[in-house]
Amino acid sequence: MTRADILAAWHDYLSDGRRRSPHTVRVYGAAAARLLDELGESDWGLLARIEAPVLRRQLALRRAEGLSNASAARELSALKQFVSFARAQAGMVDPAPPRMRGPRVKKGIPRPVTPDDAVNLADTVHEDAAEEWIGARDRAVLLLLYGAGMRIAEALALTGAALPLGETIVVTGKGNKQRVVPLLPLVRDAVTDYLAKTPWPTSKADPLFRGAKGGALSQGMVQKAMARARIVLGLPPSATPHALRHSFATHLLGAGADLRSLQELLGHVSLGSTQIYTKVDAATLLDVYRGAHPREQ
Repeated sequence: MTRADILAAWHDYLSDGRRRSPHTVRVYGAAAARLLDELGESDWGLLARIEAPVLRRQLALRRAEGLSNASAARELSALKQFVSFARAQAGMVDPAPPRMRGPRVKKGIPRPVTPDDAVNLADTVHEDAAEEWIGARDRAVLLLLYGAGMRIAEALALTGAALPLGETIVVTGKGNKQRVVPLLPLVRDAVTDYLAKTPWPTSKADPLFRGAKGGALSQGMVQKAMARARIVLGLPPSATPHALRHSFATHLLGAGADLRSLQELLGHVSLGSTQIYTKVDAATLLDVYRGAHPREQ
């Protein structure tokens, strides 16, 4: 069994067995590779005997490189799952990983933008683009994030198979789980406008959103376009593409949507992930109170 064999088996388990996202597969694969390099081991039986002190030492090495608490917690999660996988491969009856508590990670409250700012951002990227079809493309992507609550990776993973657009669209999220989300007329019109202007054909297998040279549009290009737009509009650095998804959730909750429905629309596995938006709404109300209450003047 070689190092490459072990990493290939780990990759296949994550991508095929657990259906993890390409980003997670890449990050977890890198964590396992670093551990193998440090230990110099390439045998399931030896890896299965790894205990907490080894993981603690590995984590300390990574923290010495300047790893944040959040990144360190993710690294530990990857290592524990890798050891659990090794134990299963070695035939252990109980493949549970070593018990070890990771660093505390304080969950920040998402920072949404206002409805007007969300639309203004989409319009500004349109106006700022070097070519009309590229501007129409970027506007359509941003409106999908805000109007349908998509993650940026979900929007860019859409293909021509989603056409023709109707009142709803099927979105493939994390773990290849699908959900149905409604499409507002504004969003449908933006995508239709882009399709009318793009120089690239859109068959069922083609990516819906194309880069300037015809390949699949990258997240980085959308992020750069939005970064320029927020500077023009005087918005804070927190106004990112993902903030548009936060805004979708926050504004729906503020309009009376229940948490279970919001969970379905966002594609959250756990209701706990959705409940953070109740804190956002409370924080918004507190800001309004402080700005309007006569005792606060």
